[in-house]
Amino acid sequence: MQKTRKSISKRFKITGTGKVMRKSPNGRHLLSSKSRKQRRRANKDKRVDSGFEKKMLASMPFA
Repeated sequence: MQKTRKSISKRFKITGTGKVMRKSPNGRHLLSSKSRKQRRRANKDKRVDSGFEKKMLASMPFA
Protein backbone atom coordinates (compact mmCIF):
# COMPACT_ATOMS: atom_id res chain seq x y z
CA MET A 1 0.00 0.00 0.00
CA GLN A 2 1.28 3.45 -0.89
CA LYS A 3 1.39 5.89 1.99
CA THR A 4 1.81 9.64 2.23
CA ARG A 5 4.83 10.87 4.17
CA LYS A 6 3.03 13.07 6.65
CA SER A 7 6.09 15.14 7.57
CA ILE A 8 6.49 16.15 3.93
CA SER A 9 2.78 16.78 3.38
CA LYS A 10 2.76 19.21 6.31
CA ARG A 11 5.74 21.21 5.00
CA PHE A 12 4.86 21.36 1.31
CA LYS A 13 1.71 21.94 -0.68
CA ILE A 14 0.78 21.19 -4.27
CA THR A 15 -0.95 23.88 -6.30
CA GLY A 16 -3.75 23.26 -8.75
CA THR A 17 -1.31 23.31 -11.65
CA GLY A 18 1.00 20.77 -9.98
CA LYS A 19 3.73 23.03 -8.62
CA VAL A 20 5.20 22.14 -5.22
CA MET A 21 5.42 25.12 -2.88
CA ARG A 22 7.31 25.60 0.39
CA LYS A 23 7.41 28.24 3.10
CA SER A 24 10.19 30.81 3.03
CA PRO A 25 12.68 30.73 5.90
CA ASN A 26 13.30 33.54 8.42
CA GLY A 27 9.66 34.45 9.00
CA ARG A 28 9.12 33.21 12.54
CA HIS A 29 10.78 35.35 15.17
CA LEU A 30 13.24 38.22 15.68
CA LEU A 31 11.44 40.08 12.92
CA SER A 32 12.15 43.54 14.32
CA SER A 33 15.82 43.23 13.41
CA LYS A 34 15.03 42.25 9.81
CA SER A 35 14.39 44.74 7.04
CA ARG A 36 10.94 45.33 5.62
CA LYS A 37 12.07 43.75 2.36
CA GLN A 38 13.21 40.58 4.13
CA ARG A 39 9.94 40.31 6.05
CA ARG A 40 7.85 40.86 2.93
CA ARG A 41 9.73 38.19 1.00
CA ALA A 42 9.50 35.75 3.91
CA ASN A 43 5.70 36.05 3.80
CA LYS A 44 5.47 34.55 0.34
CA ASP A 45 5.73 30.88 -0.53
CA LYS A 46 8.53 29.73 -2.81
CA ARG A 47 8.54 27.05 -5.47
CA VAL A 48 10.54 23.90 -4.78
CA ASP A 49 13.47 23.32 -7.16
CA SER A 50 12.63 21.08 -10.09
CA GLY A 51 15.20 18.48 -9.00
CA PHE A 52 13.35 17.90 -5.72
CA GLU A 53 9.86 18.22 -7.15
CA LYS A 54 9.68 14.60 -8.35
CA LYS A 55 10.76 13.33 -4.93
CA MET A 56 8.11 15.43 -3.20
CA LEU A 57 5.36 14.28 -5.54
CA ALA A 58 6.38 10.64 -5.05
CA SER A 59 6.23 11.12 -1.27
CA MET A 60 2.75 12.66 -1.46
CA PRO A 61 0.76 10.36 -3.78
CA PHE A 62 -2.63 11.41 -2.38
CA ALA A 63 -2.03 15.12 -1.77
